[in-house]
Amino acid sequence: MIKKSKVIENEQIIDKIVEGIQDKKGKNIVMVNMQKLKEAPCSYFVISEGDSNVHVSAIANSIKDYVAESINIKPIASMGFENSEWIAMDYGQIIVHVFQRPAREFYDIEHLWEDAELIWKDQLN
Repeated sequence: MIKKSKVIENEQIIDKIVEGIQDKKGKNIVMVNMQKLKEAPCSYFVISEGDSNVHVSAIANSIKDYVAESINIKPIASMGFENSEWIAMDYGQIIVHVFQRPAREFYDIEHLWEDAELIWKDQLN
């Protein structure tokens, strides 16, 4: 008997990431689609923001919980939990960024690749 391997689509992971963000009232959610770019570090960024270090940390932990509980995937790596101004989590072809507003405005990573498609939360669902 051959077992079918379970393939998790990027869209399924993104849906759970967005649910985790929304559960903790994350703001200004955008997906950056970089699939067509030659020099992109991944296929997608999912970016959001929180109001404080506690809020950013809560959003990031909610994302980890939603993805782990529903799809059984954990981030390959994560960083930024120490000060929670900018938390990044690597899910392979999807990298999640949760910022406090000043850090998000300063780094402006959603605009680093001008040819990337920006899809705001109201267009995701």
